[in-house]
Formats: sequence, structure tokens, C-alpha cells
Amino acid sequence: MNPVLKKTLFLSVISLITSCSSLTAGNLFSHYSLQNQVLYQSVKAGHYQQAIENLPNSVGGDILDNMEKGRVAFLDQQYPESKQYLEESERAVQKQQDQALISLSESATDIGSLAVNDNLTAYSPGDYELGFLHLYLGLNYLQENSLEGALVEVRKANLVQEQARKSREKTLKQAEAALRKQGVSSNLGAVLSHYPDAGQSLQAVQNGYLLYLSALLYEAADELNNAYVDYRRALAVAPDNKQVIQGTFRVAEKLSMSEDLKQLRKTYGNNPASSRGHGQIIVIEEQGIVGARHGWTLSLPFYSYQGTAVHSLALPYYPPGNEEHFPVIRLNDKTLTKSILTDVNLMARQDLTERIPAMVSRLVLRVIAKEQLRRSATNGDDAGNLLFNVWNIITEQPDTRSWQTLPSKVYSYSSDVAPGEYKLDFERSQDGEEGYTIKVKSGETVLVWLSRQGENGTVWHKPLGGL
Repeated sequence: MNPVLKKTLFLSVISLITSCSSLTAGNLFSHYSLQNQVLYQSVKAGHYQQAIENLPNSVGGDILDNMEKGRVAFLDQQYPESKQYLEESERAVQKQQDQALISLSESATDIGSLAVNDNLTAYSPGDYELGFLHLYLGLNYLQENSLEGALVEVRKANLVQEQARKSREKTLKQAEAALRKQGVSSNLGAVLSHYPDAGQSLQAVQNGYLLYLSALLYEAADELNNAYVDYRRALAVAPDNKQVIQGTFRVAEKLSMSEDLKQLRKTYGNNPASSRGHGQIIVIEEQGIVGARHGWTLSLPFYSYQGTAVHSLALPYYPPGNEEHFPVIRLNDKTLTKSILTDVNLMARQDLTERIPAMVSRLVLRVIAKEQLRRSATNGDDAGNLLFNVWNIITEQPDTRSWQTLPSKVYSYSSDVAPGEYKLDFERSQDGEEGYTIKVKSGETVLVWLSRQGENGTVWHKPLGGL
């Protein structure tokens, strides 16, 4: 390779590095899942303090790094820090959304991604991730006993949910038509909320966990109309969830929605009335950790009169995962029955499915750009050709970025109880059980939040008044 060419290549690489704010050694020669392996495995095992010590720094960018930090801090019960991280992520999201024009640095980053890999582009979070961002901010406010602050966040989250549904209206309608063709009966929640009755396709883009929590908080604030809207939406997403059904009945009765109540009773039977003077314990439980994206790579030779080039193709994918099972939850030795609210893995896989076409398009453009650069720079020079081949192989990395510390699945439980003190038992390890004490007053509803990963768990509760 002649000296002029070497100097040109050197200056080009320096220019690329200085213009790409997201270019790090990790993003250049590795990918997000590999860089966050220790963090991911720590959370999966329930070792929250170890996870805190391995939080990402300049790996996924301000949006994604702070999402991970906020989630892990919340699990480790570092609530002020969690809220701060999540607010920083929200500000970064807002900044990204407010940019009406592409800046010079962003243009350079896009050019850099064509020369290197997709990890150089700024991460744009999926709708489901934005929903969880506001959900955990809302839970942080609830931790501070600020119902008003929590409601602000669920309103933001509902806007995200609504936009997610509207942007996929055509696809959801097609899924609804396919289910009708298969003879699947109508979902009453979809009818009441005017949502598309699209089964798993709807569950992949609408978060039942978020909708149910939102409805509970609205009901606690005595905003019954808003509560009923979200209970109906939650019913569309999770039509068999016992707690969602009970909440929908409860608020429909308070609002005297006689026609809706007729349909509810026809579908679900009569809603059992709470015993006079009793209270209620509602448990929302997160289990496990969402699957991390893996990378698929393939190196292919390209032949030309200027020599043989080797280009690597790399894309992310979700491998089949083994579902982690957790011991049952007992309330004063009575086993509670769980109802699924959200399958986060389903939402994450749907998000990747929607991203793949654009990823493939950029991959094709990148191969073309790299090949053109190789031909013009090497001009048949064997040493230069070898250098470019090595560069192509080691820098083509799959974009495995996603919010990897989210739970795998979310369930709900409930029990009608007399006033008094109760012990919630859930095994955290094979050595025994952990008991958590809850006091319930007459007519009071207590919300228990529980998240279990591996051999550990985080639990707290808040009274929601007399729902």
C-alpha cells in the first residue's frame, strides 16, 4: 500500500472516530449484549448489588444506559437514584424527539454506521420501552407516596400506548380478521374499549401491566371515568386476567354502566361482592428477566478482478428461551392464583421483528459502501485488500441493543381479606422462604409490588384507599 493511501485511510479513520459520539472500542468491535453480559447475568441471578457495580457507561447511549441504571437501582431499592436515572433517560428521549433537523454529528454518525456497524447510530427506543420508562417513573412516585406524580407518568405512558396502537392499526385489523376467520370468539374488552380484537398481536404492542396499574391508580384517585377507560383497555389485552375483570366490574358498577354490566355478566358471570368490612390485597409480580438479543454473523467472499473481499453480515435475533419457574406465593399459607398481565418477551420480539427490515436495508447498503471503498482504496494491492477484509470482519457487529433488565413476565394476584395483619410468603432460594408483613384496614385496598429474579426479590406495598 503506497504512503499516500495509508495517510488517506488514517485521516479517514480519525475523522470517523472524532465525528461519531457513540463510537467506542466496545461498539466498534463488540455489541451491546456482549458488553453487558455481567450486568445481565447479575440481574438474572437476583444479585442486584453486583448489578449496580456493573452498570453500563457509554455503552448504549444516554437513553438506554439510563434505562438500565434506573431499573437496576429500583430493584436494589435505591429509589432516588432510580428516579434520577430514569428522568435523565426521559430527557434524552425528549431531546431526540425534539430534533427537527438532522445535526452534523448525526449525519456523521449515519455515515459512520455505513462504514462500520449499526451500533454507531443513536438508539431509538421501542414503544414498549418508552411505556416501561414512564411505568417505572410512576412507581418511583408511588414510592414517594405521590399519587399525583404517578398519575402524570401513567398519562404519559398512555399516550405512548395509544400512539403504538394507532401506528399499527392496519396490522392489528388484519390480525383481528384472521382470528375471526378461525372462529375465535370476540373479546369483550376489545368491544367495550373499541380496540382491535387481535389476540397476541395486540398483546405484543399493548402493555397490560401498564394499563392495569394505570386503572388502579386512577381508581385510587377517584378518577373513575379514566379508570374505566384503562380497565376496558386492559381487558382487551388481558381478557382472562381475574384482577382486570374484577376491576372492570367494580368501576362499571360505581359508574352505573348498566349495558356494559349486562355484557360483562354474560361473558364472565356475576362478580362476587366483597364481604362487608373486608379489605383487599392486590399483588403485582414481575418474574425473571427479558431475553437478551443474540448476534448472528456470516462471512461471505466477494470475487472481483481486484481480488477477493470478505464481508461479514450480522443481525440480531432472539434465541428460544427456557422459561424460568418461580415458587407459588402464599398469603397466610393460602396459595394465591396468578393471572398473566404482560409477556415482555413477546413485546421485545415484536419490536425486533419491526426493526429487522430497516436493519437489513442498512446492512445491504453497508456491504455496498464497504466494497466500493475497498476497490477504490486498494486498487488490487494485496496488503490493502487483506487490511480491509480484516476490518470488515471485526467491525461488522449486530445491533443487540434493547432494555435488557426488564422482567420476563408480569402477573397479578388478589385476595379479599378481613382487617388484620398478613404474611406474604414467597421462596427466594432453596434454603427457605421470606415472609413479608402487610397490614390491612377495613375497606382498604393494599397494592403489593413484587419483583423476583433468581434467588432474590424486591417487595414493597402501598395502601390505595377504599377501592
